[in-house]
Amino acid sequence: MTLDDFFGDHDDSRRLFEAVRACVESIGDAEIRVSTSQVGFYRRTGFAYVWMPGQYLGETDVPLVLTVALRHRDTSPRWKEVVEPAPGRFTHHLELRSPDEVDAEVRDWLAEAWALAE
Repeated sequence: MTLDDFFGDHDDSRRLFEAVRACVESIGDAEIRVSTSQVGFYRRTGFAYVWMPGQYLGETDVPLVLTVALRHRDTSPRWKEVVEPAPGRFTHHLELRSPDEVDAEVRDWLAEAWALAE
């Protein structure tokens, strides 16, 4: 599957993805893997993923969710949800509605996750 296949005619979601991709690229090299359910950013392991909640949750005003893998629970109120799927592994879900939301704080989270994925 390609990025074009994944995003189809979801232009708002694609714009948000491009903002996330540019942010990741400003940090360092990462492989992009596209599946039917998400687009992942990988080094040795995956560290960030984007997905379109409308595929799973029905009608929503959220075009894209960014999931960032960290080894601690970040307490920012920006997170929609934080879960610990395994001890010491936390997935943080951030709803994105505008490319402006991919800001310095998001870059810091992505940089931390990128470093952990080496």
